[in-house]
Amino acid sequence: MNTGNAPLIQAPAPEPGTVDGVKNGTQLIKIAATWLLILMLAVAASIVTIAVVNTKDFGPEKAVANYLAALKDGDGAKALGLLQAKVPAANAAALDGKALAKSQEDLKDVSIGEAVAGPDDQKIVTVSYTIDKKPLTTVFKLTPGPKHWLFFDSWVMVPSTLPTINVSVVNANQAIINGADANMPDGKNSFAVFYPGSYQLEYRSPLFAAPAVTRNVAGPGEAVPAVGLATGPTSKLLSQVDAAVHKYLDACAKQAVLMPTGCPMSASTNNRVVSPVSWSIAEYPAITITPFGGQWIMAPLNVKAKVQYQEQDLFTGLVSEFKEAEDFGFTAKLTIDGTSVSVTPVVSY
Repeated sequence: MNTGNAPLIQAPAPEPGTVDGVKNGTQLIKIAATWLLILMLAVAASIVTIAVVNTKDFGPEKAVANYLAALKDGDGAKALGLLQAKVPAANAAALDGKALAKSQEDLKDVSIGEAVAGPDDQKIVTVSYTIDKKPLTTVFKLTPGPKHWLFFDSWVMVPSTLPTINVSVVNANQAIINGADANMPDGKNSFAVFYPGSYQLEYRSPLFAAPAVTRNVAGPGEAVPAVGLATGPTSKLLSQVDAAVHKYLDACAKQAVLMPTGCPMSASTNNRVVSPVSWSIAEYPAITITPFGGQWIMAPLNVKAKVQYQEQDLFTGLVSEFKEAEDFGFTAKLTIDGTSVSVTPVVSY
């Protein structure tokens, strides 16, 4: 007990090797071990994170996914850069924009498979999809590229050459590929296309058109069948020509004579005609327009016309009714200037 101002007596610090010294050393070791464990777990977590991110965002499958996304967006420049493909000397109407984006519309159930090992450190990625419910696949080969930020891989596609579709069109110098207009010098052209994709080729104008033909392209080495666009007259053209022929024949029928001037029908008799001659059209010609020698020609026409009149027998003097329907053939020349159409009948006697 302290009485007065005498200083308090403190307990001496534990000597090394004593029980208290051992306890304090053990606590420091435990603290250091805990921090070491935390550090090791953090490093392990970082390694796992890098591995996951590397696989998910920098793997070969991601490179293929980016390429397919560029096609869907109609970004031809980006798609070409990712594909590292050579563009052949061909029309580029389908390599960008809406025409390119349209090439992906018919691809359904698109699935990017896991990369598998290939030769020379390559990775092979197979894309599966359907077009019109038909299963198809496209194979991409990729090689390692430079590292990103020291840790992350990069993959680049093995260079290839874009496939082409050869197209011809009858009696026309234009065509349409996936909605994009394209010139067809001398009725022929070749179109460079990306893969995979579906490409529709056709020809349309107010007077002539060709039914659409579709080609599905799966890979660079694929031989794409050539397309021949069979151009023919539209219903508008046939209607105009049909109306012109009807007008011509109706005018012929109004001539009350046995041989209407400039017309295919005619009649003759050895008797005396004692009444007005009446013509009527029983069947109008069927209109057929076909290509020939770079021009459009009409097939020979056939009209069935009926003539009616009264005649008097020169020997007996009897008057009788004459009524007969007969087929008459003729041709016509078709002249087209833009959207203007003219029909010139040609009659041989």
